[in-house]
Amino acid sequence: MKYSPTILVVDDEPVTLQLIVEGLQEEGLNVDLASSGAEAIEKSRQASYDIVITDLVMPGMDGMKVLDHFAGNFPDTSVILLTGYGTIETAVQAVKKGAYDYLTKPAKLDEIVLLIQRAAELKALRTENVLLRSQLQDRYRYDRIIGQSAPMQALYRTIQRVAKADSTVLLMGESGTGKELIANAIHFNSDRRDKPLVPINCGAIPEELLESELFGHEKGAFTGAIKERRGRFELAHQGTAFLDEIGEMSQKLQVKLLRFLQLKFRTPFEGWRHGIIY
Repeated sequence: MKYSPTILVVDDEPVTLQLIVEGLQEEGLNVDLASSGAEAIEKSRQASYDIVITDLVMPGMDGMKVLDHFAGNFPDTSVILLTGYGTIETAVQAVKKGAYDYLTKPAKLDEIVLLIQRAAELKALRTENVLLRSQLQDRYRYDRIIGQSAPMQALYRTIQRVAKADSTVLLMGESGTGKELIANAIHFNSDRRDKPLVPINCGAIPEELLESELFGHEKGAFTGAIKERRGRFELAHQGTAFLDEIGEMSQKLQVKLLRFLQLKFRTPFEGWRHGIIY
C-alpha cells in the first residue's frame, strides 16, 4: 500500500478486533488495537494516530464518545465507524459531527483498506495545503519585498497598518511597479491569511460578463444563465477580493460597485466580511 498511516482499531469483540488488526498488518500497515473506548482514549495520550477505526456500539464508552474525544483533541485524526444495520442512522449523525465515514458490519477488509487509503490521501492533501499556505505567507511577508529606501520603509509601515483593518485599499502605480505583490503582502499579513484571496482582472473580462463575475447571478436571471453562479465577492467570504485594473471598469459598473461597498455589511450573504484591494 502506498500510504502508511498509523491506525488504531477499537472493538470490544475480540474476534472482530483480531481479524481487522491482522488483516491490516498483512497489508503492511502500522496498526495498534484497543478493546474498549476507555483504552482507546488512554492510548491516544501515549501515541499519535492518523486514523481511528472504532466500533459504534460498545459497553461503557461507545464509538460516539471516542469520536468526540478525537474530534475535540486530535482534529487531524480521521475517525471511521463500524456499525450494525440498526445503528446506521446514528453513524450518519456521527459523520455530520466530524467522523470521516462509516462501514456496516461485518465490514470487508478491502472496504476498510479503501477507506484508509482515502483518509490518508485527504490528510496528505491537507498537510500539503498547510505547507503551501505557509510558504505563501513567508513569500509575501512585507519584509521580503526588495527595497530599503525611505519611501519603501514607509510602504512597509503602511502595509502593517492596513493589513490589520477590514477596509478597502486602493493601490496606485504604473504597470509593473508591483501592485499585485503589495496586494498579496496585505492579504498574507492580515487576519484573513487563512481565507481565500480571490483576484479578478477587470480589464480582461468583457463588460457584459464582469458584473456577473463580481456579484454572481441566479438561474434564469438573463439569457444564458442556465444555473446559479456564485460571484467573486461571495467566493472571497472572510478573505480578500483583489480587483486588478479597476480603472478599465465601465463607469456604470463602478457606480454599482460603490453602492455594494457602501452596503457590504448588509448583503444577502449575511455575515459577509472581507477586505477589498483595487
